[in-house]
Amino acid sequence: MSQEKKQFIKDSENIAFDKRHRATIKFNISKYDAAVDRGRKRYANLELAKDRASYIKSDAIVKLPQYLLEFEKNSQANGAEVIWAEDAAEAIQSVQRILKDNQANLLVKSKSMTTEEIELNEHVEAIGVESLETDLGEYIVQIAGEKPYHIVTPAMHKSKEDISELFHEKFDTPEKSTPQYLTNFVRGLLREKFTQADIGVTGANFLIADKGAIALTENEGNAMMTFSFPKIHIVIAGIEKVIPKMKDLGLMWPLLAAHGTGQQITVYNSIVSGPKRSAEADGPEKMYVILLDNRRSELYEKDDQFEALKCIRCGACLNACPIYKNVGGYTYDATYSGPIGSIITPFYKGFSEYNHLSSACSVCGKCTEVCPVRIPLHNMLLYNRRDAVRNGDTPMGWNLGMKAFEYAFMKRKRLDLLGGNMKNKLGKVKKDALGDKKSLPTFAKESFSKQWKNKH
Repeated sequence: MSQEKKQFIKDSENIAFDKRHRATIKFNISKYDAAVDRGRKRYANLELAKDRASYIKSDAIVKLPQYLLEFEKNSQANGAEVIWAEDAAEAIQSVQRILKDNQANLLVKSKSMTTEEIELNEHVEAIGVESLETDLGEYIVQIAGEKPYHIVTPAMHKSKEDISELFHEKFDTPEKSTPQYLTNFVRGLLREKFTQADIGVTGANFLIADKGAIALTENEGNAMMTFSFPKIHIVIAGIEKVIPKMKDLGLMWPLLAAHGTGQQITVYNSIVSGPKRSAEADGPEKMYVILLDNRRSELYEKDDQFEALKCIRCGACLNACPIYKNVGGYTYDATYSGPIGSIITPFYKGFSEYNHLSSACSVCGKCTEVCPVRIPLHNMLLYNRRDAVRNGDTPMGWNLGMKAFEYAFMKRKRLDLLGGNMKNKLGKVKKDALGDKKSLPTFAKESFSKQWKNKH
């Protein structure tokens, strides 16, 4: 058993019975559920929209090399510099080089899970450059010394009381400050930082191949200021973010908003095609687009799991997942949590070490049901489990247990070999078989099949 799996089991056992944590997550996800339910009902035919979005992303992934080269060509024609990064180390080296070449002291960044994946903040600060999150949720977890808890809602695990207490501790704001007060307080702090920043870093919700542009969608306007105020704009995006055409945004943006926050469309939507032109007064003087592989190509080569690259990071599968709701985001020990994280993390961080995440699933299929681009998520979790067995990554005890299970359940007679009395005696030997919060049931003396035969 890997050390990561041992830690997962320990952490999940602890957090699953933390009543305060469960109450906070239940409340926050209930707000999400209500909003998203309204958002989905705005569609006259949501299933058709999902079919079309799935087709667009499937086309983009199947022809990924072609669309990436098209994006590179058009982006360079727009004046941006495109950098290919095979892994996190190459991406970090490129960013550090840009910072040093431009003698940068302050970097502001908008919300981006890709930058979390490569741990950008830590590596930037290692060379003496301040890196500041500008999304409110990301800013909250940054000053708390934490990582994002959720793909879309970084501070979902915190109540308004938790945040008020945090700001009082860090900035001496009034105790029990309201969310409105704290939002205005942060807005004042960040506005000054935007005007001072040398570098702005964003991710990309989509890479538009036919325009060589990036698309960003947000609710706070911080991403727009991140690429507008500083003289240099760095984009860090996974290679799977590409879509074929500009017109695809008319479908993809509203669908992402509906499943991510329940909105018809988010408040700020930007298309950035390069640095400012000679006739333009505003905008960055330089723009770099770092296309990150970081083992996505390995996932791309999988016959059964490659479709996971269709994900548009809406977070719907996390909010629907009964496991995520119980163990929370931090238990996964990964940038991407929930069902989608359980599929892709083993490929990104090491299959032998992280394949256990694919077993953190009840196979209820709710994740597949809510996915806006129709990724068969629960099937892929099963494929990962299959591959873990084929690779020899599962414990011998587990494998022997599954063989015994298979043998017993192949025939009814085998199941009935042990009567109820023997089963009850075995249960007393292993009282904690279902954990220390549940107890094994008491078995009847005769199995159901025998009782049925006797009765009929």
